[in-house]
Amino acid sequence: MDYLAANHNFWQQNTDEHLKSDFYDLPAFLAGKTSLNHIELELLGDISGKELLHLQCHFGQDSLSLARMGAQVTGVDFSQKAIAAAQDFNQKMGLNAQFLCSNVYDAPLHLAHKFDVVFASYGTIGWLPDISLWAKTVSHFLKPNGLFVFAEFHPFVWMYSNDFLRIEYHYHNHSPIVEATQGSYANPSGSQTTTQITFNHSLSEVISALVNSGLELEVFKEYNYSPYNCFQKTKQIAPNKYIIEPFGEKIPLVYALKLRKKN
Repeated sequence: MDYLAANHNFWQQNTDEHLKSDFYDLPAFLAGKTSLNHIELELLGDISGKELLHLQCHFGQDSLSLARMGAQVTGVDFSQKAIAAAQDFNQKMGLNAQFLCSNVYDAPLHLAHKFDVVFASYGTIGWLPDISLWAKTVSHFLKPNGLFVFAEFHPFVWMYSNDFLRIEYHYHNHSPIVEATQGSYANPSGSQTTTQITFNHSLSEVISALVNSGLELEVFKEYNYSPYNCFQKTKQIAPNKYIIEPFGEKIPLVYALKLRKKN
């Protein structure tokens, strides 16, 4: 099965539902609420005036939140529906972000610019089979001394079955994971059923790929909570902090990296 076609269909089918979902809370966002979390904001720092590339931006909430912070933002996503929505929000909000419809691997074919910051977050690399090529793409887009800021769900989480009753998958990128899913993380009661093909990537695989692509690791952090209520059996322990209730605060749910491109 073609992973790219299957996953493209997943996002095309789910974008409309996501736009209406409480998960993304568009009314609050359009009224001025940021979609960014403390984890990534701490690593990004002051981005005012910086040229920033946001990979796998979905319909652009984080991209536009970054633009509100003063960055010159370009968002990239392979869903035509998502990019159309992002462009619409950009116009309605009076911002000057740019959006490109492309998969990550092909983005260098369509975008020649180099950036001060490349950013990606939460639920991104699991859709990609080749992390070395992804890391090379990140490096390709960075200016010398530019920063890559990355927040992602911890690979430990993806070893479990969706109900967290058993270890079901390999920690390492052993083989594609093919699942038929009803709805999505943002709308579990959705009626549409789609097939998604994902890939687990260990911490060593991710960090090694980025370092081997010419980046130097400056920050590596792990967190025992998720800023999103996007798993089964969650419990909220504080605003924007969720744990898997059977495990308490014993397991990592998110990690974050900041790397700098060598001069």
